[in-house]
Amino acid sequence: MADREDTLLENRAAKLARIRANGLDPYPARFRRTYDTATAIAFFEELEQTDPPDDKLQNVTLAGRITSMRTMGKAAFLDLQDASGAIQALLRQNNLNESFDLLKDLDIGDHLGVRGNLIRTRTGQVTIDALELTVTAKGMRPLPEKYHGLRDVETRYRQRYLDLIANQEEVMPVFVLRTKVIRAIRRFLDDRGFLEVDTPILVPVAAGAHAKPFVTHHNALDQQLYLRIATELYLKRLIIGGFDKVYEIGRVFRNEGIDQDHNPEFTLLESYEAYADYNDVMDMVEQMVSAIATEVNGSTKVTIGDDVIDFAPPWQRVSLREELEKRSGIDLEIIDDDALRQKAGTLGIDTKVLESRGRLIDKLLSTFVEPRLIQPTFVLDYPEEMSPLAKAKPDATGYVERFEAFAVGMEIANSYSELNDPAVQRERFEGQAEIQRLYENEDVDRQDEDFLTAMEYGMPPTGGLGIGIDRLVMLLAGQPSIRDVLLFPQMRTMSSDTNDEESE
Repeated sequence: MADREDTLLENRAAKLARIRANGLDPYPARFRRTYDTATAIAFFEELEQTDPPDDKLQNVTLAGRITSMRTMGKAAFLDLQDASGAIQALLRQNNLNESFDLLKDLDIGDHLGVRGNLIRTRTGQVTIDALELTVTAKGMRPLPEKYHGLRDVETRYRQRYLDLIANQEEVMPVFVLRTKVIRAIRRFLDDRGFLEVDTPILVPVAAGAHAKPFVTHHNALDQQLYLRIATELYLKRLIIGGFDKVYEIGRVFRNEGIDQDHNPEFTLLESYEAYADYNDVMDMVEQMVSAIATEVNGSTKVTIGDDVIDFAPPWQRVSLREELEKRSGIDLEIIDDDALRQKAGTLGIDTKVLESRGRLIDKLLSTFVEPRLIQPTFVLDYPEEMSPLAKAKPDATGYVERFEAFAVGMEIANSYSELNDPAVQRERFEGQAEIQRLYENEDVDRQDEDFLTAMEYGMPPTGGLGIGIDRLVMLLAGQPSIRDVLLFPQMRTMSSDTNDEESE
């Protein structure tokens, strides 16, 4: 196999040398197109409808990657693909003269510019009849065999460029949709008076979530810093400073495992609105997601597997305590920590490692409740020990005003009525530190003294929201894995050893 690959590389190198020997630059600095392929085809078909047919699409210039070649003596057909689609090119010796000889030095995967006239062939295909050829980039590596059906998951994620080349019609629309989703989120929030802001990515305290951070060192400051795990505490500083509505869309980083809906870095929307609570945020989430679904898909409904998911409001709203009791038989009101651990163990939850009450409840929720939430659902009112940054629920001791939104068994949003009492917030942070002392392997929220100082200047009642954009895109694009909506998902670094292991 290696010998064959070496031969292919040598052949391409020889063709490159011949192109250069003929005085051509195989990597020009620029090339001007008059149209992309989709626009050219659409315009041509429009002109065909005029009476008599309009011939304005003569002497046009198109460009793209060669995806197929069919030679027939003194003529050849090539397929050229750009981001908008593909078009057939007809190369004829009597039109190109000596330039026709360039054909023997072209390969599938090369980029080619073509000047010519648009015609419709006898088979009915819109085609550019070439008058001039320009190599715009010579490909030095052959595309994978049968690349039109590239399905090896490892290759697709690790070499996304090959995935885009091979599966353009299937893969590229997902990432176009992703961009449309983010654009729609911005438009929705901007139209409601929110201000988009930027907050630090390198932070002295990795706070705002229960997650393990990535650690780095700043040489000039001689200081340990962290990649942010959330934007929450900085955005709430801005509410304290006087902004009423702020949001940020950006990458956050959590040193955690990788699975179908987790990647160590992901895109998070967080928004904060003064004088709002989690009820207001629930209404906003329903409106936002349904509006985005309609904008990018033309409907609030999305088909995922055998399910038709409808994001139209109102979404179902259920109590965490009641839903957990219904699904697992556990009533959080009457069960103490030891009994909870014992009951969780009998239900199949791994309790070998000693964990806090909040962590056990989270595992029970993930096991018995979340997988059953197929249609968009808000789960309301979480135990205080799970939510150190959320405001206590006045009529339910031990619970806070928090919701998580789920669809197809996956969390897509998290919201609080934000805790704004600095003394209580300090107590909550200290409680987190105690959990860390008792349960060393557990991720907790960390105390941020500067944030506590900021809170002492007064933070108004505030509704906060976090939405995992990658997961939202998964749902709206009908994709089963977060890696399918990340252009470059995190992968284990390849080495000769791992190659050998994976080949075995």
